[in-house]
Amino acid sequence: MKKIFFIAIGFAFLFLGILGIFLPLLPTTPFLLLTALCFNKGSEKFHTWLLNHPIFGPPILDWQKNHVIKTRLKILATLMMATSIGIISTKDTIPENGKIIFYIFSIFVLGFIWTRKGKSRI
Repeated sequence: MKKIFFIAIGFAFLFLGILGIFLPLLPTTPFLLLTALCFNKGSEKFHTWLLNHPIFGPPILDWQKNHVIKTRLKILATLMMATSIGIISTKDTIPENGKIIFYIFSIFVLGFIWTRKGKSRI
């Protein structure tokens, strides 16, 4: 049962990570790292598939092996978060408290990303 739970949660995180590629409000990388963690605990087959995936695998392996986030991905994440902040700032239907919480969340996420080692190749 425990393995099924981790596989199911892993696919939920994978779905959110894929959505994050297209929706600037969702961060992709944390969901993919959580996917890798869940697949590692739930299924060697799915974990291997994820690590060997041509798009998702390399950033996960960089993180797992060296705690490195490539500079190109840091810039991309920053641009996506800035886009999200711009979109949220213009929406009158979002309460001010919600905006403030999102701004604070964004600052912490970007702070975490930019304080990690990075590879300088863009």
